[in-house]
Amino acid sequence: MADIIIKTEGLTKDYGQGRGIFDIDIEVHKGEVFGFVGTNGSGKTTTIRNMMGFIKPNRGTSIINNLDSWKQSADIMKNVSYVPGEIAFPALKTGTEFLKTQAGYLGVTDFRYMNHVIELLQLDPTANLKRMSKGMKQKTAIVAALMGEKEVLVLDEPTTGLDPLMREAFLDLIREEKQKGHTIFMSSHIFEEIEAVCDRVAMIKDGHIINTISLHDLRHPVIKNFIIEFENTSDKQHFIDNTDFLIENEELNHCTVQCNIDQLDAFFNVLKHYKIMNFQEIHRSLQEQFMSAYKEGLTKHGTK
Repeated sequence: MADIIIKTEGLTKDYGQGRGIFDIDIEVHKGEVFGFVGTNGSGKTTTIRNMMGFIKPNRGTSIINNLDSWKQSADIMKNVSYVPGEIAFPALKTGTEFLKTQAGYLGVTDFRYMNHVIELLQLDPTANLKRMSKGMKQKTAIVAALMGEKEVLVLDEPTTGLDPLMREAFLDLIREEKQKGHTIFMSSHIFEEIEAVCDRVAMIKDGHIINTISLHDLRHPVIKNFIIEFENTSDKQHFIDNTDFLIENEELNHCTVQCNIDQLDAFFNVLKHYKIMNFQEIHRSLQEQFMSAYKEGLTKHGTK
């Protein structure tokens, strides 16, 4: 498809003894915010380093903007902003010197957007580069990456070291980038931030993709689950005996009911004949979805 910006197919880097990444298939479309979640050591950074052309895969391919990641990595970097998982700065005195050097490298002459990012992240760029805290270094790396306003962003654990307030400020920046039509690939182990901004997310476990889901489908599932509390047990039992809906977790006056969205009208018409004390929809979070897939140990090929 013409709108595919990032694509990996069968991407494998095998370090032996089950370590590495195996048969990674990912497609990221133009203008999409794509999340990549997994526990520490699951293969997120190895995948990203292969995408950026820093590591040569054993087999499979990785392409960004129709360019081969390994063979054309220098050309890829012309249109990709990258925040690495481990920040290492050159031997410069202050953050300001580093950002000026980066601006020169990127050909940035209009510093309005850079200053906007600095202000939003509450960064003091005049601080000594070597003495910066982890959070300050992370902010500086984010500013350096975003100032070029490139169309593709690859971000490896970009909020590491940021406090909750700054994480939210960073997510606002991601929303701004999406509004510009930029394509963003972002790894994280913080499910809430992925859920807040991403369109789709791939889940990785032990070097294997175990699931890829749409966040829209997660927020608006075809199958809905509800917890119902009846006034008394006899009403609950009558409801159970006279309905075709899938019912689970029967306890006291409570039960959990599963319902297809096409059946909602019929479902509510049935419920109006009962005295309901409490009614609540169960929303499944991204973390719950991940843990479910993680426990099943599934991969695309059915292996663990």
